[in-house]
Amino acid sequence: MNKGKVYLVGAGPGDPKLITIRGLEAIQKADVIVYDRLASPRLLKHRKPDAELIFVGKLPDKHMLKQEEINQLLVDLAMKGKVVTRLKGGDPSVFGRVGEEAELLADNGVTYDIIPGITSSIAVPTYAGIPVTHRDFTSSFAIVTGHEYPNKTYSSLDWEHLAKAIGTMVFLMGVANLEQICRELIRCGKPPQMPVALVRWGTWTEQQTLTGTLEDITEKVKQANFKSPAVIIVGEVVKLREKLAWVEKKPLFGRRVLVTRARSQASELVDLIDELGGEAVEFPVIRLQTPSRPESLLALDEALDKLHEFDWILLTSVNGVEFFFRRMFEKRIDVRRMGKARIAAVGPKTAEALAERGIIADVLPDKYQGEGMLEAIQSELKPDQKVLLPTADLARDYLPSKLKELGLQVTEVDVYENVLSIEDGEEVVSLLQDQGIHIITFTSSSTVTNLLEALRQLGIEDPLALLQNVEIACIGPKTAETARQVGLSITYMAEEATVASLVESIAERK
Repeated sequence: MNKGKVYLVGAGPGDPKLITIRGLEAIQKADVIVYDRLASPRLLKHRKPDAELIFVGKLPDKHMLKQEEINQLLVDLAMKGKVVTRLKGGDPSVFGRVGEEAELLADNGVTYDIIPGITSSIAVPTYAGIPVTHRDFTSSFAIVTGHEYPNKTYSSLDWEHLAKAIGTMVFLMGVANLEQICRELIRCGKPPQMPVALVRWGTWTEQQTLTGTLEDITEKVKQANFKSPAVIIVGEVVKLREKLAWVEKKPLFGRRVLVTRARSQASELVDLIDELGGEAVEFPVIRLQTPSRPESLLALDEALDKLHEFDWILLTSVNGVEFFFRRMFEKRIDVRRMGKARIAAVGPKTAEALAERGIIADVLPDKYQGEGMLEAIQSELKPDQKVLLPTADLARDYLPSKLKELGLQVTEVDVYENVLSIEDGEEVVSLLQDQGIHIITFTSSSTVTNLLEALRQLGIEDPLALLQNVEIACIGPKTAETARQVGLSITYMAEEATVASLVESIAERK
């Protein structure tokens, strides 16, 4: 049997965007991913659909598997011909015990790669506004384990040398031994007023920073009930935090935002949330697909066959543009057959989607919804004109009914349908139960109704109770109306029906 291969990967300090490209590639190709709590679970979304996940824990006071068992697990999996990615927080060679794992792999003739990661000893202070070196303060720093194990060589740490020779000291896994660390440094010559900072869950949404001095930081930690995992920084560079702290100044810092729109649409919203310091959690409760009912597809095809007859084609969403042109391509219909029609787009993103296909919208309303579109074109409409309205299966009937009242011949066809999705739902339910979701964004009425139904299918009997303390953000009045009808209270409302305006409304109200 061919032996597999093991990738020993540093996942970075927590922010999933801080993983290396090579580390991400190792996740994407793995048959099995062995991970612990300090690796961001968002990284696991990049795995193959059939990849096996094995959680090996490692809490401060509890190990799901002993290190020796993890070492053997990697060997056993590789011997079965598996491609294994061992995902470890930070850099695997900085107190990550990668040497022990690699040794056993080498002893058993298993091929392995060690992929470095951004170490928390540097990244976490940086995210707190504390550079570990600075020409005005120090040109040296040391990374020290603050966690004592029986029979470990770290118990013979040369405190005298550390206190006198090193500028900045970074202690990992040291919260439980903070009092001893401070006592030893003062005993060996560090002034009691030496600045100290503790950064908990650095680079994560939960990041917290506590500052003090060697003589008072232990008491401050007790009063604040400041728990691990935390990085301890000792040195004059801590003074720079007051000026250089940058992450906390972002408007969405510390906020975890649930994105409910379809995955194919979510990237802009996710990127904007990330840029403003928040963490976007994707839970696409909608999956978009070609109409599944034969009669809907037949009606669409018949309309496309008569494309040259229409006086108006009204596109009411980016998705409508995407699926409309996709079906045209599948049926080999030349876009020039639309030459007679005037084209109206409901908003700038829809117009942009048309422009990408070489079509400039004739009409773009000021209000980005059906009412605005009707207002923009009404003066140009004439009775008996033929209008094609490619929409979704759950589209509102406002626009077609008003057009018919004006005497136009309206052909309304479904070019796509919304299907409920509960992918990754267990993680979202867990976050909601732990009050780890702070804001939910809704970008359509169907995202509202689908989220509630998804939660019910995931075993939540009363979804509204689960969402009671979560802030709600809606992209427009129709979406907000649906949210209110089901019993939700609206916290944020976009001024314009765009993703950028939605995020702006959240950031301004923080």
